[in-house]
Amino acid sequence: MSDTLASLRRKIDGAGDLESVVRSMKALAAASIGQYEKSVLALADYYHNIELGLVICLKNRHQTKGEVPVKTGITSKAMNAVVFGSDQGLVGQFNDLIADFAATTLKALPGEKRVWAVGDRVQTRLLDAGLPPAGLFSVPTSVNAIASLIGRILVNIPTHDHKGDVIPLYLFHNGPKSGSVYEPVSQRLLPVDEQAAHRLSNLPWPTKSLPEVIGDSEPTLRALVGEYLFVSLYRACAESLASENASRLAAMQRAEKNIGELMDSLNQTFRRMRQSSIDEELFEVVSGYESLSTSKDISADKD
Repeated sequence: MSDTLASLRRKIDGAGDLESVVRSMKALAAASIGQYEKSVLALADYYHNIELGLVICLKNRHQTKGEVPVKTGITSKAMNAVVFGSDQGLVGQFNDLIADFAATTLKALPGEKRVWAVGDRVQTRLLDAGLPPAGLFSVPTSVNAIASLIGRILVNIPTHDHKGDVIPLYLFHNGPKSGSVYEPVSQRLLPVDEQAAHRLSNLPWPTKSLPEVIGDSEPTLRALVGEYLFVSLYRACAESLASENASRLAAMQRAEKNIGELMDSLNQTFRRMRQSSIDEELFEVVSGYESLSTSKDISADKD
């Protein structure tokens, strides 16, 4: 009995230690979600200003006050895609969901697919789905590391083919929803898709006077397009990291609940066995006392 009680006590202590680790990971995931969500919100105004700059550059370039003349057609026979995943575990179906979504979307499109994976685990899922990645990038571990990752992506992924045509660029990542829920999201960055072009065409200017680009608008346009790509990739990465930590937070909440239920069960078993052990000891004491009393009575009767 003592060995069994000692074994139960060790299990309870081990579950308590594991619960402390889970609580720490839960707090870390919650804090990480906050910093990535704040970085996305901080980009909102800058992204809007870039869009306004693109509208003015394109309108001035073509000297029109109508719709923004954005080319939305695809002429290149190849396409590039960036899939943001995770390098760490305890994220549930995070990598499976985005890899399956990317594979289904890309297989429905014509042309050669060149996929760059952000994260070892999502790279494995893409290989299983029949999409061998053309390159691999490590997932950043903080907000400060996102910018360097986006810089490497922009350097390594070509935007034009040998004919000078724009190579389509697609983004795939998990985007956060309310609570700890996330969903797969896709976006075509290059060339601008019809929905984005229509939105740019109807983007209102905040004042009554429209600005003009002095001199050649090409350098300004190229700079704005570069910033548009950078901010779009940055936002996708930050949203993916926020979703990853939301998935990890949900996993830690489930683990904490399971550990709590296990500890309740172990504690109930321990108390029951402990009470049973005490009852046995009391029974032995009472039995011994009664035996002694009986022996004394028999000796007295003989005398």
